[in-house]
Amino acid sequence: MSSFLKVLGGAALSAALVMGAAVARAETLTDALIDAYKNSHLLDQNRAVLRAADEDVARAVSALRPIIDFAISGRYQDGNTRSPSQGQYSSSAQAELTARLTLYDGGNNRLAIDAARESVLATRAALVGVEQDVLLSAVRAYMDVFSAVQNVSLAENNVRLITQQLRAAEDRFEVGEVTRTDVSLAQSRLAASRSNLVAAQGSLAVAREAYKRAIGRYPGVLSGIPRFPALPQSTDAARAIAVKTHPDITRAQHNVTVAELNLGRAKAAMRPSITASAGVVAEDDGGEYGTVGLSLNQTIYQGGGLYAAERQARTGIEQARAGLLQTVRLVEEEVGNAWSSLAVARAQLAATGEQITAAELAFEGTREEARLGARTTLDVLDAEQELLDARTARVQAEATQYVAIYRVLSSMGLLTAEHLGLGIPTYDPRAYYNAVSNAPAKSIQGKQLDKVLERIGRN
Repeated sequence: MSSFLKVLGGAALSAALVMGAAVARAETLTDALIDAYKNSHLLDQNRAVLRAADEDVARAVSALRPIIDFAISGRYQDGNTRSPSQGQYSSSAQAELTARLTLYDGGNNRLAIDAARESVLATRAALVGVEQDVLLSAVRAYMDVFSAVQNVSLAENNVRLITQQLRAAEDRFEVGEVTRTDVSLAQSRLAASRSNLVAAQGSLAVAREAYKRAIGRYPGVLSGIPRFPALPQSTDAARAIAVKTHPDITRAQHNVTVAELNLGRAKAAMRPSITASAGVVAEDDGGEYGTVGLSLNQTIYQGGGLYAAERQARTGIEQARAGLLQTVRLVEEEVGNAWSSLAVARAQLAATGEQITAAELAFEGTREEARLGARTTLDVLDAEQELLDARTARVQAEATQYVAIYRVLSSMGLLTAEHLGLGIPTYDPRAYYNAVSNAPAKSIQGKQLDKVLERIGRN
């Protein structure tokens, strides 16, 4: 219990710091988004996935290059009673250097390179999707902390106000203007308001932990509601942008291309391949000779496996194309849902503004009428509770509106560090790709690759 109170105490202290922002520089939503982008382990994980996909291109490129092998072999033979050369032995050793190069493979290796490149582009699009999720989570975390802080402040003000109401009821009871029931009602409401304050402080503590997970650190002094980012004028305009820019659609398009290239590879597997080889052999007796070879290979029958692979590739194309169409439909649905959520949030915000105005007038009027004896203590407490509920609803409506705005951006594929203009260096997926796509040998181009990896590590 004591540890929980410490957590609540820390949350209350954070609320006090946020509401008294004169002592420190206020933290903006942009600051939170920047830190979320820099500190995200999820982004680091998926960047590593992308670099692994880059290496698939390098491996495909290496298949077009010669393979050079070096081998040393030795042989020793001992004589025995059954050998014609009884009691004699012989030994031999040789070193061999060979090189093999595929001259023609029906285009399989070239298609493999193209497929690997398309897979890289699909993985890049997936990384953009992860970036959107990270930034949207940061927006939610920021607004959750901001609304939780405001709710704590409202709860604290409510406790102070009801405490004053209780004192006034006790004073009026002393002079016989109210009954013991009125005092008990005020005491009951005070206990309930204190309970609400503890609950609000607990919600703030939870929001702070979610903030740390999304941003990478605990929140400081929040600056408040940020400016609205620009949005299209209509749902149709948003959908049109989403179809062109959403990373899920881009990834699905590249997956279709990969499937089509895989069909070409399945067909190429039925064609012949030509391989050239050359080698040098040195023996222990001083002999040395070279070899040159050219081989033609053609699979005539494989039990139907080649044709099964071709049919499987065709179904892969159908699957990828259907997945693309379904992704477009899902993205369009998400745009519509996000736009509707934003419209609802805006309507709720406007309604809560009217609710607060009416509740304030009702509370002031009820309190004044109670002083004149026309209203009871319960009426005043009820009016105050309605005002608190209205203010709390507005806090939630403000947070919901801002999350809905950034959700619309995410549904269009525009919730990225670059589009938001965060003003920070962003991860360049081409740097590592350019360093490894030509399959560099570590011993020759290792220093350049090390520099790229070091720069990626710093980012």
